[in-house]
Amino acid sequence: MTTKHRFIAVAKRQFAENGFDRTSIASIADELGLTKQALLHHFGSKKNLYGEVLRQISERHTSIAANLVLETEDPRTQLETVLFASFENAMEEPLESQLLMRELLENTSRAEVADTWYLKSAIEMLANIVLELPAWKNAPRTDALTYVYQLLGAINYFAISQPTLKQMFGARQSKAMEKTFRAELYRLIQAGVYRIAIKEN
Repeated sequence: MTTKHRFIAVAKRQFAENGFDRTSIASIADELGLTKQALLHHFGSKKNLYGEVLRQISERHTSIAANLVLETEDPRTQLETVLFASFENAMEEPLESQLLMRELLENTSRAEVADTWYLKSAIEMLANIVLELPAWKNAPRTDALTYVYQLLGAINYFAISQPTLKQMFGARQSKAMEKTFRAELYRLIQAGVYRIAIKEN
């Protein structure tokens, strides 16, 4: 692993655990036994390093989704496959999910001046798939984006909650909850596929 890749790996964990504002260049460099100057040589600033971490996560997710989409022309199968792949990835890489959730919750000030949205392409790809479904043919794009965002939010929230759920309910019950979540995720996807509305009382 190159020095640059080592910086990115440590930065991803620290940004996920501490957030952007509470992570310093010094703490990342110190963990690797290197200098701040070495980090700045590769990235120029903490903001650039943070952007590189997000870019790599986003590009990996988008690439996985794009390859899965090529395996079938059926939009329903595409949607199910990509979303369950996202779930598996979130469970295997909880730090990534934690970082993405932090970025959405804590970037209020940066959002006002941001010129790059690293997750936008992945969300829009899924929205495009949704709009190919028969029940969504005449639906507003905003509805598809909202539906996708809800599902991805549920997936990532469940993934980053695993340590807490295990302590709260025990390993056995939290494992059972994972099985139930998979079933509920499938149900939510199917409800969305057919645009089954939840009736209001």
